[in-house]
Amino acid sequence: MQQPPSGPKAATPATASGVPALAAGVSATVASLMPRAKSELAELVAFRSVADPEQFPRSECEGAAAWIAEALRTEGFQDVAALDTPDGTQSVYGHLPGPEGAPTVLLYAHYDVQPPLDEAAWRTPPFELTDGADGRWYGRGAADCKGGFLMHLLALRAVKENGGLPVSVKMIVEGSEEQGTGGLEQYARAHPELLAADTIVIGDAGNFRCGLPTVTATLRGMTLLRIQVDTLEGNLHSGLFGGAAPDALAALLRTLDSMRDAEGNTVIDGLEADARWEGMPYPEEDFRRDAKVLDGVGLLGSGTVADRLWARPAVTVLGIDCPPVVGATPSVHASARALISLRIPPGTDVEKAIALLRAHLESHVPWQARVTTEVVGQGQPFSADTSSPAYTAMAQALRTAYDGQEMQISGMGGSIPLCNALDALYPDAEILLIGLSEPEARIHAANESVDPRELERMAVAEALFLHGYAEQKSA
Repeated sequence: MQQPPSGPKAATPATASGVPALAAGVSATVASLMPRAKSELAELVAFRSVADPEQFPRSECEGAAAWIAEALRTEGFQDVAALDTPDGTQSVYGHLPGPEGAPTVLLYAHYDVQPPLDEAAWRTPPFELTDGADGRWYGRGAADCKGGFLMHLLALRAVKENGGLPVSVKMIVEGSEEQGTGGLEQYARAHPELLAADTIVIGDAGNFRCGLPTVTATLRGMTLLRIQVDTLEGNLHSGLFGGAAPDALAALLRTLDSMRDAEGNTVIDGLEADARWEGMPYPEEDFRRDAKVLDGVGLLGSGTVADRLWARPAVTVLGIDCPPVVGATPSVHASARALISLRIPPGTDVEKAIALLRAHLESHVPWQARVTTEVVGQGQPFSADTSSPAYTAMAQALRTAYDGQEMQISGMGGSIPLCNALDALYPDAEILLIGLSEPEARIHAANESVDPRELERMAVAEALFLHGYAEQKSA
């Protein structure tokens, strides 16, 4: 890990009257630190930290956790530890004390990443941070969410060089967010004092698009569920038995198809799916471009795009266990299984949604086939109070960092299960969601990337927020 550059800059006053000078100093500091941030992000991306030992060795996640712990110690954090969470992963914690009586801000990111999928689909190696011709930095986790951790580090470095740290900071960097196994949530509930804070900044969201400063006000909850269908003691010759023998793969496909209507709307028996989104719109032409929908291919569902993404449930079949085309034999299948994701909008309880999903699947399996379901991950939806003082401070910080552009408030169709756990543990804490995962980042897909201009501007905004929030709390 690289050492900090020598020769700190002169401190810049953080008073309200000194905001222009503070902003200039913070911006200059962050700009000077960007080469170092790129080098550090490259080191962190190199860890294949997928929190699934069936895909990558556990040592990759442990190495990433150790790297982050050392980064925190280098920045002066105290009580740095890799916490062993109940799901078998590690979350890295540290505390950076501020002035006596100052508010405490908890900064969150996660170092675990999604699998790379088909590495042949990447233009560059997925675990090497690589410059793209478009100026973006490519690599798995570059935006989601190793880049979010670097955003926090940049902000703190800029704050310390421009007026000093005005708040106490706690940092928590999770090791299993992408798996949805809830290790950090369980740990936090067992140690409720650990992450207590006045406000919480979740660095795992992103702007609505590059250059448009955005906070995320709602998240859908989620569940991951495995379904298995069994019909025979073993596979059978499709010529001798096909036509009468019940095919488990065909039964599974019919069951999965029952979860969408002809328009593509998610239809789970008993689950409401007609809510409306009243906030920021998402024009269909923008969505088609962001999602890179092929010409002539229609979108799923009815209602506005924002309705479908931020206010309604959405089911996705993530994978099916069945023979590949190459090497397949003429067989009637005895067994088949799939992994299903259900995203659940705010206002719907996850446990209720899971019960409805399981009942739906069990009632729609044809031919009296045997069916079993297993929940392998879940998290509640989240909705923030955007009228709180922290949002006022963030709006000012983003306005300054983005040359006068006003902060936008959007929803996000994804899930961050920890948000609800923190909201329940610390009901008086304000929770803000920002980050680097704008549409061009292509998180969870091949060729994930981060725009370094977004990293720079969001780090500036976070640094200014820490100063502004401290002023608000002391006023």
